[in-house]
Amino acid sequence: MFTIPITTIAQATPVNDVAVQSAWDFVEKGGIMMVPLALCSLAAIAVVAERLTVLRRHKVIPPKIAQRSEDAIEAGTDAAAFAKQEPSPAGQMLAAGIERVGQSTATLERHLTAEGEHQVFAMRRRLRVLVVITAVAPLIGLTGTIFGMIRAFQTVALSSEALGKAELLATGIYEAMITTAAGMLVAMPTLVLYHLLAGRVEHLTHELDRMAIEFVNNHARDALPARTAEAKPDTISNAINNGDGSPTSAASEGARC
Repeated sequence: MFTIPITTIAQATPVNDVAVQSAWDFVEKGGIMMVPLALCSLAAIAVVAERLTVLRRHKVIPPKIAQRSEDAIEAGTDAAAFAKQEPSPAGQMLAAGIERVGQSTATLERHLTAEGEHQVFAMRRRLRVLVVITAVAPLIGLTGTIFGMIRAFQTVALSSEALGKAELLATGIYEAMITTAAGMLVAMPTLVLYHLLAGRVEHLTHELDRMAIEFVNNHARDALPARTAEAKPDTISNAINNGDGSPTSAASEGARC
């Protein structure tokens, strides 16, 4: 019976040529597609570090910012001066409200909402970069794997000693799979960090929303308590005139006016 000596196969590919000796060796074996993956990882690190710094709560909603806005209104501080003193997103939103204190609820809500949306957009800035990296990094890794497998099969096809030596093909596939692993290693942490930052933005948005509602209730010309008190006689008379026994809400009365 004819057998292939094991030592011949073992000597075809030295262990040191296949084993990953260091991180740089890992990158080298991955080939040229490791370069865009490295750029993706650096971009993700930069965006995450910058957003973690910007989205700290005391930077978005400084302590006692609502009280300082009340003090500014009592002192007659100009909205532009208040916005300059309070550059935070909450300060900019409240400055838009200070500029229109005493106006109708609809006007005050409209301007607070517009400025709040602008500040939320600024808080979400660059988060889309993380989404793109999460989607693109695995594709880059797969592309590198395909190129690596093409090279592996081409090497086997052109080698006159490839017959009966599957380790030549296995080595090429092994090196080609490195880029897929690298792409997944870039994409998975980036996805987790994106959702972490998106959740923080959502939480801060709810806080800004609550502050805007309190501001409208306190400083709108037709604030809710006054509107309710003034609407009671009309509400009762309307219920009697309609004959349905169900009082009309103060909000709907205000809307009809």
